[in-house]
Amino acid sequence: MTIAVTGSIATDHLMRFPGRFAEQLLADQLAHISLSFLVDDLVVRRGGVGGNIAFAMGVLGGAPVLVGAVGADFAEYRGWLEQHGVNCDAVHTSTTAHTARFVCTTDEDMAQIASFYPGAMSEAREISLADVVEKHGVDLVLIGANDPDAMIRHTEECRQLGIPFVADPSQQLARLDGRQAEALIDGAEYLFTNEYEWGLLKQKTGLTDDEIRAKVGMRVTTLGGDGARIVDADDNWIQVGVVPERAKVDPTGVGDAFRAGFLLGHRAGLGVERAAQLGSLVAVHVLETTGTQEWVFDRADALKRLADAYGSTAADEIAAIL
Repeated sequence: MTIAVTGSIATDHLMRFPGRFAEQLLADQLAHISLSFLVDDLVVRRGGVGGNIAFAMGVLGGAPVLVGAVGADFAEYRGWLEQHGVNCDAVHTSTTAHTARFVCTTDEDMAQIASFYPGAMSEAREISLADVVEKHGVDLVLIGANDPDAMIRHTEECRQLGIPFVADPSQQLARLDGRQAEALIDGAEYLFTNEYEWGLLKQKTGLTDDEIRAKVGMRVTTLGGDGARIVDADDNWIQVGVVPERAKVDPTGVGDAFRAGFLLGHRAGLGVERAAQLGSLVAVHVLETTGTQEWVFDRADALKRLADAYGSTAADEIAAIL
């Protein structure tokens, strides 16, 4: 099983605001908003949707192929990913632009205000998935938030090549129109969104729950502290709770981590419930860490946390693929 992960590859600049954004926002003045927040700290970490998901799969032993575009400043990041089991042969290096930047400030409520500079990511549209599939024997392609033209190209290529794909438009839904959003999900083996993105997707496309279900094999909606809901093509659904956190440090990348664990588990033969439980385990590791790729996987401790959260049977079944 080889999963190709397409998506943004970026450097994260993460800051913490010692207050609540909600207390600084005046409802009757939003049209004239002009705010500056004095933050407590700044950490610079490796990130990007594609990088985060591929890293987590690599840590779990999945050996994913990362597909995306970066700048010449990517060398150290590349070494880090390869050290953690990620194949970077399909990463395109720009000769003119820097690797993308994600700048995010998180408040005491875990609310976030962020911006994203695409940089070299815009050249991802030049990457041919056909070459990647042929060279690496890819069985599944995850199409994550990326240059919009790249997302559309990669989705069309998957349909033409007959390769199962995962639709994960996430943050780029804000940039896509309804026609583009519908094109990205049509025929997907899996559709991932969080709860807000699910509503935005329906609003933009004008599609109902039933109409979207007819276009995808399985819909996975993450619900924050309430876990995740998975709905199949026959409208059977299950909701899986979270692994209790030991601390809430930073939510950046938690959704990426869930996707990595879920997809790796499900493609390795776990049922939907077990795959979601593995996803939740990976997600909580990220929640408890500053930075999306700074967490460490201790197998014995992880299995104990699974047993405590979901029971020994769940832990034993998941242990078989780790």
